[in-house]
Amino acid sequence: MYKEKTIPVVVNDIRDETAFVKRFRLSSIDGKPLPKFSGGAHISTYIEAKELLVRQYSLTSNPDHTQHYEIAVRLSDISRGGSRYWHKSMKVGDKLHISYPKNHFPLSFKAKHHVFYAAGIGITPFLSMMKELQSRNASFELHYASKSRDACAFYDFHQKHYLNHCRFYFSNKKERISASSLEEHPIGTHVYFCGPDTFISDLTGSAYQLGYPPSAVHMERFTPPQPKEMKPFHVQLTDGTLIQVSKDQTLLEALLNNGVKAPYSCRVGRCGTSELQVIEGEIAHYDSFLSEEQKRDQSRILTCVSRAKSELLVLNV
Repeated sequence: MYKEKTIPVVVNDIRDETAFVKRFRLSSIDGKPLPKFSGGAHISTYIEAKELLVRQYSLTSNPDHTQHYEIAVRLSDISRGGSRYWHKSMKVGDKLHISYPKNHFPLSFKAKHHVFYAAGIGITPFLSMMKELQSRNASFELHYASKSRDACAFYDFHQKHYLNHCRFYFSNKKERISASSLEEHPIGTHVYFCGPDTFISDLTGSAYQLGYPPSAVHMERFTPPQPKEMKPFHVQLTDGTLIQVSKDQTLLEALLNNGVKAPYSCRVGRCGTSELQVIEGEIAHYDSFLSEEQKRDQSRILTCVSRAKSELLVLNV
Protein backbone atom coordinates (compact mmCIF):
# COMPACT_ATOMS: atom_id res chain seq x y z
CA MET A 1 0.00 0.00 0.00
CA TYR A 2 2.79 2.41 0.91
CA LYS A 3 5.95 3.02 -1.09
CA GLU A 4 8.14 1.70 1.73
CA LYS A 5 8.00 -0.72 4.63
CA THR A 6 6.15 0.82 7.56
CA ILE A 7 5.46 0.26 11.25
CA PRO A 8 1.96 0.57 12.76
CA VAL A 9 2.00 2.89 15.79
CA VAL A 10 -0.43 4.52 18.19
CA VAL A 11 -0.45 8.06 19.56
CA ASN A 12 -0.29 7.75 23.33
CA ASP A 13 0.48 11.32 24.40
CA ILE A 14 0.01 14.84 23.00
CA ARG A 15 1.51 17.96 24.61
CA ASP A 16 1.36 21.65 23.71
CA GLU A 17 4.87 23.05 23.43
CA THR A 18 3.70 26.49 22.27
CA ALA A 19 0.49 27.90 20.80
CA PHE A 20 1.56 26.56 17.40
CA VAL A 21 3.76 23.54 18.21
CA LYS A 22 2.51 20.20 19.53
CA ARG A 23 4.59 17.24 20.67
CA PHE A 24 3.37 13.71 19.90
CA ARG A 25 4.52 10.45 21.46
CA LEU A 26 4.22 7.35 19.26
CA SER A 27 4.49 3.73 20.42
CA SER A 28 4.32 0.45 18.54
CA ILE A 29 0.96 -1.28 18.45
CA ASP A 30 2.38 -4.45 20.00
CA GLY A 31 4.28 -2.60 22.73
CA LYS A 32 7.68 -3.73 21.51
CA PRO A 33 10.61 -1.29 21.20
CA LEU A 34 10.83 0.66 17.97
CA PRO A 35 13.92 0.52 15.72
CA LYS A 36 17.06 2.28 16.92
CA PHE A 37 18.07 5.56 15.34
CA SER A 38 20.82 8.17 15.53
CA GLY A 39 20.69 11.88 16.34
CA GLY A 40 19.27 13.93 13.45
CA ALA A 41 17.10 11.10 12.07
CA HIS A 42 13.56 11.54 10.80
CA ILE A 43 10.55 9.40 9.96
CA SER A 44 7.80 9.62 7.36
CA THR A 45 4.27 9.51 8.78
CA TYR A 46 1.35 8.03 6.82
CA ILE A 47 -2.13 9.19 7.82
CA GLU A 48 -5.28 7.87 6.18
CA ALA A 49 -7.55 10.92 5.91
CA LYS A 50 -9.62 12.10 2.95
CA GLU A 51 -6.38 11.52 1.09
CA LEU A 52 -3.17 9.82 2.17
CA LEU A 53 -1.11 12.41 4.04
CA VAL A 54 2.62 11.64 3.94
CA ARG A 55 4.89 13.96 5.90
CA GLN A 56 8.44 13.83 7.28
CA TYR A 57 9.29 14.84 10.85
CA SER A 58 12.51 14.83 12.86
CA LEU A 59 12.67 12.46 15.80
CA THR A 60 13.04 14.56 18.94
CA SER A 61 13.33 11.78 21.51
CA ASN A 62 16.42 10.15 23.00
CA PRO A 63 18.08 7.76 20.49
CA ASP A 64 18.93 5.43 23.39
CA HIS A 65 15.28 5.06 24.44
CA THR A 66 13.17 3.43 21.73
CA GLN A 67 10.17 2.29 23.75
CA HIS A 68 8.54 5.23 21.98
CA TYR A 69 9.34 7.98 19.46
CA GLU A 70 8.51 11.66 19.79
CA ILE A 71 7.99 14.25 17.06
CA ALA A 72 7.03 17.91 17.18
CA VAL A 73 4.72 19.48 14.60
CA ARG A 74 4.30 23.19 13.96
CA LEU A 75 0.94 24.30 12.59
CA SER A 76 1.85 25.80 9.22
CA ASP A 77 0.21 28.98 7.97
CA ILE A 78 0.07 27.40 4.51
CA SER A 79 -0.69 23.82 5.57
CA ARG A 80 -1.88 21.55 2.76
CA GLY A 81 -3.43 19.20 5.31
CA GLY A 82 -0.52 17.59 7.15
CA SER A 83 0.18 19.88 10.09
CA ARG A 84 -3.47 20.92 10.25
CA TYR A 85 -4.51 17.28 10.67
CA TRP A 86 -1.94 16.70 13.40
CA HIS A 87 -3.10 19.78 15.30
CA LYS A 88 -6.86 19.70 14.73
CA SER A 89 -7.76 16.02 14.26
CA MET A 90 -5.15 13.78 15.88
CA LYS A 91 -6.16 12.32 19.25
CA VAL A 92 -4.59 10.04 21.84
CA GLY A 93 -5.36 6.47 20.79
CA ASP A 94 -5.32 7.21 17.05
CA LYS A 95 -3.30 4.83 14.89
CA LEU A 96 -1.11 5.49 11.88
CA HIS A 97 1.91 4.06 10.06
CA ILE A 98 5.45 5.39 10.11
CA SER A 99 8.57 4.57 8.11
CA TYR A 100 11.75 3.19 9.58
CA PRO A 101 14.09 6.01 10.67
CA LYS A 102 16.34 7.60 8.06
CA ASN A 103 19.18 10.02 8.68
CA HIS A 104 20.29 12.56 6.07
CA PHE A 105 21.52 14.96 8.79
CA PRO A 106 23.88 12.91 10.97
CA LEU A 107 26.37 14.12 13.53
CA SER A 108 29.95 14.26 12.35
CA PHE A 109 32.22 11.98 14.31
CA LYS A 110 35.23 14.03 13.14
CA ALA A 111 34.09 17.16 14.96
CA LYS A 112 35.87 18.27 18.12
CA HIS A 113 33.02 20.65 18.92
CA HIS A 114 29.44 20.78 17.57
CA VAL A 115 27.54 24.07 17.21
CA PHE A 116 23.84 24.06 16.35
CA TYR A 117 22.07 27.08 14.85
CA ALA A 118 18.28 26.79 14.94
CA ALA A 119 15.41 29.10 14.03
CA GLY A 120 11.81 28.31 14.92
CA ILE A 121 10.80 24.70 14.35
CA GLY A 122 14.33 24.12 13.07
CA ILE A 123 15.14 23.14 16.66
CA THR A 124 13.63 19.66 16.20
CA PRO A 125 16.54 17.65 14.70
CA PHE A 126 18.92 19.11 17.26
CA LEU A 127 16.97 17.66 20.20
CA SER A 128 18.01 14.07 19.49
CA MET A 129 21.50 15.19 18.46
CA MET A 130 22.13 16.97 21.75
CA LYS A 131 20.81 14.02 23.73
CA GLU A 132 23.22 11.75 21.88
CA LEU A 133 26.16 14.09 22.42
CA GLN A 134 25.34 14.52 26.09
CA SER A 135 25.36 10.75 26.57
CA ARG A 136 28.86 10.69 25.04
CA ASN A 137 30.08 13.68 27.08
CA ALA A 138 30.86 15.40 23.78
CA SER A 139 31.31 19.15 23.37
CA PHE A 140 28.39 21.15 21.90
CA GLU A 141 26.43 24.39 22.07
CA LEU A 142 23.11 25.70 20.72
CA HIS A 143 22.18 29.10 19.27
CA TYR A 144 18.38 29.25 19.01
CA ALA A 145 16.36 32.08 17.42
CA SER A 146 12.63 32.51 17.99
CA LYS A 147 10.04 35.28 17.79
CA SER A 148 9.59 35.38 21.57
CA ARG A 149 10.00 33.38 24.76
CA ASP A 150 6.40 32.13 24.45
CA ALA A 151 6.96 31.00 20.84
CA CYS A 152 10.21 29.20 21.70
CA ALA A 153 9.48 25.46 21.58
CA PHE A 154 11.26 23.35 24.20
CA TYR A 155 12.60 26.45 25.99
CA ASP A 156 11.99 25.03 29.49
CA PHE A 157 13.52 21.69 28.48
CA HIS A 158 16.71 23.37 27.30
CA GLN A 159 16.90 25.53 30.40
CA LYS A 160 16.61 22.45 32.58
CA HIS A 161 18.96 20.08 30.74
CA TYR A 162 21.37 22.28 28.74
CA LEU A 163 21.52 25.55 30.69
CA ASN A 164 25.23 26.10 30.05
CA HIS A 165 25.07 25.01 26.41
CA CYS A 166 22.37 27.34 25.06
CA ARG A 167 21.97 30.92 23.93
CA PHE A 168 18.55 32.24 22.92
CA TYR A 169 17.71 35.12 20.58
CA PHE A 170 14.20 36.62 20.65
CA SER A 171 13.24 38.92 17.78
CA ASN A 172 10.60 40.71 19.88
CA LYS A 173 13.56 41.93 21.95
CA LYS A 174 15.45 42.81 18.75
CA GLU A 175 17.93 39.99 19.30
CA ARG A 176 19.37 38.33 16.20
CA ILE A 177 21.87 35.58 15.52
CA SER A 178 24.89 37.26 13.98
CA ALA A 179 27.26 35.60 11.57
CA SER A 180 30.04 37.02 13.73
CA SER A 181 29.40 34.24 16.23
CA LEU A 182 30.86 31.85 13.67
CA GLU A 183 34.21 33.54 14.22
CA GLU A 184 34.23 32.57 17.89
CA HIS A 185 34.29 28.79 17.52
CA PRO A 186 37.53 26.84 18.01
CA ILE A 187 39.35 24.98 15.26
CA GLY A 188 37.74 21.59 14.69
CA THR A 189 34.18 22.93 15.11
CA HIS A 190 31.40 21.62 12.89
CA VAL A 191 28.36 23.85 12.44
CA TYR A 192 24.79 22.69 11.79
CA PHE A 193 21.99 24.92 10.48
CA CYS A 194 18.22 24.31 10.46
CA GLY A 195 15.43 26.80 9.92
CA PRO A 196 13.97 28.97 7.13
CA ASP A 197 15.83 28.95 3.83
CA THR A 198 17.16 32.51 4.17
CA PHE A 199 18.44 31.70 7.66
CA ILE A 200 20.33 28.67 6.35
CA SER A 201 21.60 30.40 3.22
CA ASP A 202 22.93 33.45 5.09
CA LEU A 203 24.76 31.42 7.72
CA THR A 204 26.20 28.82 5.37
CA GLY A 205 27.44 31.59 3.08
CA SER A 206 29.09 33.32 6.03
CA ALA A 207 30.66 30.05 7.20
CA TYR A 208 32.22 29.44 3.79
CA GLN A 209 33.48 33.03 3.60
CA LEU A 210 35.18 32.57 6.97
CA GLY A 211 36.97 29.49 5.67
CA TYR A 212 34.92 26.66 7.13
CA PRO A 213 35.56 23.61 4.93
CA PRO A 214 32.41 22.18 3.27
CA SER A 215 32.83 18.97 5.29
CA ALA A 216 32.35 20.99 8.51
CA VAL A 217 29.13 22.71 7.41
CA HIS A 218 25.86 20.76 7.70
CA MET A 219 22.28 21.83 7.01
CA GLU A 220 18.75 20.48 7.18
CA ARG A 221 16.01 22.03 5.08
CA PHE A 222 12.34 21.30 5.81
CA THR A 223 11.26 23.10 2.63
CA PRO A 224 13.24 23.48 -0.60
CA PRO A 225 14.38 26.85 -1.96
CA GLN A 226 11.60 28.44 -3.99
CA PRO A 227 12.33 29.18 -7.67
CA LYS A 228 11.86 32.84 -8.56
CA GLU A 229 9.69 31.88 -11.52
CA MET A 230 7.72 28.65 -11.89
CA LYS A 231 7.27 27.86 -15.58
CA PRO A 232 5.55 24.77 -17.03
CA PHE A 233 7.64 22.40 -19.12
CA HIS A 234 7.56 18.90 -20.65
CA VAL A 235 9.61 15.81 -19.93
CA GLN A 236 10.08 12.93 -22.30
CA LEU A 237 10.98 9.49 -20.99
CA THR A 238 13.20 6.99 -22.79
CA ASP A 239 10.14 4.95 -23.78
CA GLY A 240 8.72 7.99 -25.60
CA THR A 241 6.17 8.97 -22.93
CA LEU A 242 5.61 12.74 -22.83
CA ILE A 243 4.56 14.32 -19.52
CA GLN A 244 3.62 17.93 -18.84
CA VAL A 245 4.84 19.51 -15.60
CA SER A 246 2.63 22.44 -14.61
CA LYS A 247 4.00 25.55 -12.92
CA ASP A 248 2.28 24.51 -9.68
CA GLN A 249 3.86 21.06 -9.33
CA THR A 250 7.30 19.56 -9.03
CA LEU A 251 8.83 17.26 -11.60
CA LEU A 252 8.64 14.46 -9.05
CA GLU A 253 4.91 15.02 -8.51
CA ALA A 254 4.28 14.96 -12.25
CA LEU A 255 6.18 11.69 -12.65
CA LEU A 256 4.37 10.02 -9.74
CA ASN A 257 0.97 11.26 -10.94
CA ASN A 258 1.64 9.60 -14.29
CA GLY A 259 2.49 6.23 -12.76
CA VAL A 260 6.28 6.54 -13.02
CA LYS A 261 8.02 4.80 -10.10
CA ALA A 262 10.41 7.65 -9.47
CA PRO A 263 12.58 7.35 -6.34
CA TYR A 264 12.47 9.95 -3.56
CA SER A 265 12.92 10.39 0.17
CA CYS A 266 13.42 13.84 1.75
CA ARG A 267 11.65 15.86 -1.02
CA VAL A 268 13.79 18.94 -0.29
CA GLY A 269 16.77 18.25 -2.55
CA ARG A 270 19.28 17.20 0.06
CA CYS A 271 19.47 13.41 0.23
CA GLY A 272 20.01 12.70 -3.50
CA THR A 273 17.45 9.88 -3.60
CA SER A 274 15.35 11.50 -6.34
CA GLU A 275 18.28 11.89 -8.75
CA LEU A 276 17.65 10.95 -12.40
CA GLN A 277 19.86 11.13 -15.48
CA VAL A 278 19.14 13.91 -17.99
CA ILE A 279 19.82 13.03 -21.63
CA GLU A 280 18.80 16.35 -23.15
CA GLY A 281 17.69 19.77 -21.91
CA GLU A 282 18.77 22.59 -19.63
CA ILE A 283 18.26 22.33 -15.86
CA ALA A 284 17.54 24.94 -13.18
CA HIS A 285 19.08 23.37 -10.07
CA TYR A 286 17.57 24.11 -6.63
CA ASP A 287 19.09 21.25 -4.64
CA SER A 288 21.82 21.28 -2.00
CA PHE A 289 23.12 17.82 -2.88
CA LEU A 290 24.92 18.05 -6.23
CA SER A 291 28.31 19.75 -6.41
CA GLU A 292 28.76 22.89 -8.51
CA GLU A 293 30.69 20.83 -11.06
CA GLN A 294 27.86 18.29 -11.27
CA LYS A 295 25.33 21.08 -11.74
CA ARG A 296 27.37 22.63 -14.56
CA ASP A 297 27.54 19.22 -16.24
CA GLN A 298 23.72 19.34 -16.70
CA SER A 299 23.46 15.54 -16.80
CA ARG A 300 21.45 14.84 -13.64
CA ILE A 301 18.49 16.35 -11.83
CA LEU A 302 16.91 16.00 -8.41
CA THR A 303 13.28 15.74 -9.42
CA CYS A 304 11.85 16.79 -6.05
CA VAL A 305 13.07 20.41 -6.30
CA SER A 306 14.84 21.18 -9.59
CA ARG A 307 13.11 22.17 -12.82
CA ALA A 308 13.76 22.73 -16.52
CA LYS A 309 15.09 25.95 -17.98
CA SER A 310 14.36 24.62 -21.45
CA GLU A 311 10.88 23.72 -22.66
CA LEU A 312 11.77 20.00 -22.73
CA LEU A 313 13.84 17.61 -20.64
CA VAL A 314 14.58 14.07 -21.80
CA LEU A 315 15.06 11.76 -18.85
CA ASN A 316 16.56 8.29 -18.61
CA VAL A 317 13.66 6.58 -16.83
